[in-house]
Amino acid sequence: MSFRLRLLLLVVLVAVTATVATAWLTLRQASQQVLDSAAADQTQVDLVTEQLTRYGQEHGTWTGVVDLVRDLRSRTGQRIHVVTESGEVLVDTDTEEGRLARPLGSSSAIVDPRPTLPLTAAGPDATKTTAMAIAEYRHTARYAACLTAGGVPLERSSGYLGLPQFAPVSLGQPDLREIMANCGSVAAAADDADASRQVEVCRTTSAARTESIPVPAPQQRPPSDAATTEDQLRCLAGTFTEGIRDVTPVPVRIYFGARGEAARPVATGPLLAAAAGVALVVILGTGVLSHRVLRPIRTLTTVAQHLGRGDLSSRVPVQGNDELANLGRSFNRMADSLQRGEERQRRLVADVAHELRTPLANLRGYLEALADGVIAPDPELFASLHEEAVLQQRIVDDLQDLALAEAGRLTYHRVAVDVAELLETCRTTHRARAEAAGVTLSVHVAPATQPAASDAAAGPPAVNADPDRLRQVLGNLITNAVRATASGGSISLHASRTDAVAVIRVADTGTGIEPSALPHIFDRFWRADPARGRHTGGGGLGLAIARQIVTDHAGTITVASQVDVGTTFTITLPTIAR
Repeated sequence: MSFRLRLLLLVVLVAVTATVATAWLTLRQASQQVLDSAAADQTQVDLVTEQLTRYGQEHGTWTGVVDLVRDLRSRTGQRIHVVTESGEVLVDTDTEEGRLARPLGSSSAIVDPRPTLPLTAAGPDATKTTAMAIAEYRHTARYAACLTAGGVPLERSSGYLGLPQFAPVSLGQPDLREIMANCGSVAAAADDADASRQVEVCRTTSAARTESIPVPAPQQRPPSDAATTEDQLRCLAGTFTEGIRDVTPVPVRIYFGARGEAARPVATGPLLAAAAGVALVVILGTGVLSHRVLRPIRTLTTVAQHLGRGDLSSRVPVQGNDELANLGRSFNRMADSLQRGEERQRRLVADVAHELRTPLANLRGYLEALADGVIAPDPELFASLHEEAVLQQRIVDDLQDLALAEAGRLTYHRVAVDVAELLETCRTTHRARAEAAGVTLSVHVAPATQPAASDAAAGPPAVNADPDRLRQVLGNLITNAVRATASGGSISLHASRTDAVAVIRVADTGTGIEPSALPHIFDRFWRADPARGRHTGGGGLGLAIARQIVTDHAGTITVASQVDVGTTFTITLPTIAR
């Protein structure tokens, strides 16, 4: 499986996993928050209902309930609207906050703080008990309402038949005794004589009338020694409710929220936490899944670091045929090339040291001998010393040319150069050396291989180049050819044009080059024979310089050779119109 496919599958797996996990967690979290929101809303409704019911039961009036509603508004964040059954608005948090009342919301609840009388069996005692309960509660309720109106905090407790009783919370309040006395007088001044008459009616009340009266939920079973009918129980309970109606807080309906109010936003905190959890899982999964993919890269990085520290023997272990394996092989080839270059450079240093040490030692020895008078000066000795100095100067010049060429700093003076004239000049320059070696040097110029649009285009090819540098290239090739060709052999300089390319060939009939040496022929510092001495000439730099010069002219140079047959160097350069 290729690295690209593995990487694609890994990305798809991570993306699908992250998407599915995020969608599932978001849906689950949103659903849970909707349920929690509904439960929270019901909890708020229960809280408000409970608090208002307790307030009505503990104070016997709705007076002062505004402060409680404001507190509930701040605690729940809900708009609260309290209205009686007759439509009287007791409090609305919208108007309390100084804005127009919004349309009422659909959520509402009934609050009925009125107590119920717990009767399950009754006779004459039940009738008497009901009358006493009405009178007691009316007195207690009026007393509590009066204290509340006077700003006295109350404490509620259970009294007769579980009915509420009220007492001031703090007896140390200023004027409390006076307020209590006044409220006691107010409670006692009321006329409760109708309670006994209303209860007596239940003895003869028809079932049809009593069925219309709501039945209170029984809370306890007081002892009774006489039985009564279910209708009579209903009548007594209804009579109790009617008897305390004018002294108890009226039932109210509570509305929550407003119509068209925006829904509660989904909390982002849990969603962010869920997203962070998914991201963590994805990161961990990606780390685990990418381990196999990234391991070759880490290995390659480690080897590259070793290579950067100078350890040219480090190599990348390669397995498989994917892109990473190909990268590893390319890296190993690069490392091999660097190692070979390092080895060639070491050989060059050794060769240069050898080339310079012996001649310089000879020059020094002869000069010291001349200075000491050991040998007599003569023209032949001076000529030999001059030749040796020129040879060393040529090696130094080659090194400088190669350094400048590879750094891109070699200077070129480009002009239009006639290739045929260039070859004739080179033949003239090297003919004497070739003839001395018994080698024939000839020039051949071929016509263009494509029909030309003009006579000028059909003539010898011309290139835009530095003629001195091209003569340096051809001179190097001719010198090598003369050195490699035995007496009686020949060297041919060919020039031709193919389309917009000038082709120059230097072919000899010399000893040729081994096939294993051809890939290294243009390498700098390379020699076909590592043990070659000074008599072979050169320092392994000429062909490297030639290749760089041709490359800088946007051309190419190649070699073809066969042992004991000969060698041909081919140079191609772009032509120009003359």
